[in-house]
Amino acid sequence: MTGTRSASLFALALLAPALIYILIIVAYPLFDTVVLSFTNAALRPTYDFVGWANYQRIFGAGNFTEVILRTFIWTFFSVATKMLIGTLGATLLNAAIPGQTLFRILTMPPWIVPMAIGIFMWGWMYNGQFGMISGLLQNFGIISKPWPILAQGSSAFWATIVTDVWIGVPMVTIYLLAAMQSIPKDLYEAAWTDGAGRFYRFRRITLPLMMPAMLTMSLLSLIATFNSFDIIWILTQGGPSGSTTTMIIDTYKTAMGSRKYGEGAARAVVICIFVSIFCIVYFRAVRKLSQGEAK
Repeated sequence: MTGTRSASLFALALLAPALIYILIIVAYPLFDTVVLSFTNAALRPTYDFVGWANYQRIFGAGNFTEVILRTFIWTFFSVATKMLIGTLGATLLNAAIPGQTLFRILTMPPWIVPMAIGIFMWGWMYNGQFGMISGLLQNFGIISKPWPILAQGSSAFWATIVTDVWIGVPMVTIYLLAAMQSIPKDLYEAAWTDGAGRFYRFRRITLPLMMPAMLTMSLLSLIATFNSFDIIWILTQGGPSGSTTTMIIDTYKTAMGSRKYGEGAARAVVICIFVSIFCIVYFRAVRKLSQGEAK
């Protein structure tokens, strides 16, 4: 009994730094944000508890529902494109081709370049007067006059997605490449001996064995994209006319722009709930996948 107690105390001592970190860095700020969301805190020294008034206000406004829908559309297309290009890129980089190491190095610049620098570069390319994209389209006769991409709602929305994909693809590619290279070569050799084609081997061997890594990467990319702030803020600040305003941009504008800290905290709690749902769905998918492999 004494040995068991000593082992438990030793295990607790090892976990103590992580538990303290979680309590101070994660749990307390989250708790404080939840409490703040039930107040009318603003740019004044005192505030009162207002119950569910902040949540009723934000969900009663039609524009917040539009912001939620826009956030999900933005996230879906961005994550889906990153996973598609990342899977294709990992497959090509894993192939036995000359200059393989050079190609792997060339995938890294979007990830290595500081995010702000990369975003400013894309902002310059999107410029209608002297940007490269508008200039090339005019030179090829596709458009007849300068195209201010970030000044139009629909084009600005898709432009931010393209920028996010450019920044996120390298991480997805390298992660999936590492997962792909961990697959035993014996499986491919056995399938090749049995006459299985390249596509069949990819569909029956590569994809199933990569699925846990793809699920993990999808979740990480989903959370990062859903909470992405820098790209949209630097390029458009949520404009024009709110066409690129996502939940995180709306939360920032409410809390820091309008100084409505209580209402901004309520928006942050809603974001946290959505992210928690994503994690729950992910863990259930991984559990089902593990149970299927066990059978």
